[in-house]
Amino acid sequence: MWETIKTPAYVVDEKKLRENLECLHRVEEETGCHILLAQKAFSMFRVYPLIGSYLSGTTASGLYEARLGYEEMKKENHVFAPAYKTEDMKELVTICDHIIFNSFAQFEKHKEIISAYNNSQRENGNRVSIGMRVNPEFSTQEGHAIYDPCAPGSRLGVVRAKFPETLPEEIEGLHVHTLCEQDSDDLEATFNAFEKSFEPYLKKIKWLNLGGGHHITRPGYDIERLIRLIKRIKDTYHLEVYLEPGEAIALNAGYLITEVQDIVDNDLSILILDASAACHMPDVLEMPYRPPLQGGYEAGKKPYTYRLSSMTCLAGDVIGDYSFDHEIHVGDRLVFEDMAIYSMVKNNTFNGMPLPGIAVLREDGDVEMIKEFGYEDFKGRLS
Repeated sequence: MWETIKTPAYVVDEKKLRENLECLHRVEEETGCHILLAQKAFSMFRVYPLIGSYLSGTTASGLYEARLGYEEMKKENHVFAPAYKTEDMKELVTICDHIIFNSFAQFEKHKEIISAYNNSQRENGNRVSIGMRVNPEFSTQEGHAIYDPCAPGSRLGVVRAKFPETLPEEIEGLHVHTLCEQDSDDLEATFNAFEKSFEPYLKKIKWLNLGGGHHITRPGYDIERLIRLIKRIKDTYHLEVYLEPGEAIALNAGYLITEVQDIVDNDLSILILDASAACHMPDVLEMPYRPPLQGGYEAGKKPYTYRLSSMTCLAGDVIGDYSFDHEIHVGDRLVFEDMAIYSMVKNNTFNGMPLPGIAVLREDGDVEMIKEFGYEDFKGRLS
């Protein structure tokens, strides 16, 4: 299937993407909640029409993502950022439905811009709803504080002690994001802790955003528990409920195709690939984690073990050690799995490494190359 595609290349599997969306849409249908694509994880806007046919819209981490969601999804469009520039806020009010602040100081700085916009739009019904991010000071994560919004000293969200006795009347919702690749039992535990501290505010607001990190489409995820929790929140507090999964939309729905360029021997055999951990899948080094590889096993489990590395000059640009049933040769193609998420949104051109092309594996089996990158894309980011 991959013999003719130019490498390296990300390939999004349309069939698997649709299966994820059907699962998420079921949660929307059964609970009445709103599920939004977190674009920070997956921003391949060529498939936004497909995503938008199942989900309620998009959420953004800043102006550019918000603009992308507004232009390409054309549905609900939310934004949260730790801080906003004044010039950005003036545009955000024209393209976003919800704007969520990280501090009351940020709210005070920008509230007049939002109020002026809302007043100007009274006749046509357009308005921005304001939210505040909460830090419930309740962590369910282990082993990767870099992704834990409730880690000690976190800059994300307002803790209970810093909340005023009465919320400003302009603030209509609260945002709670604490999870990372987790199940609904952790969400339920988080909500219970949040509810205990913030119940007086829950009785006053119009909506609650439960953030992202929900691995809803992962095999074994407890969807029924999630559905029960959302229904309980809606029935108890009469709120609109929002979820912002990113990974769940395209989980296991993408590949990175790479070709072996050389094999180096130094105590073990090292494959030099045209794909790079540092450039094309930076979470491999950042988290770190070992990406799944088709036909690849733990080192030593099969007869042929190789270290997979890259063409960059970074000595530590190593993807991992894998074993195979058969010997690997120069020119062979390898296929990394689960490469749609946090890949093309985080890649870079360090060392002048070419960016991988972006393709779609259609449901009929055809592979369509959507975008290829070249020297001008590298040069255009420089001066």
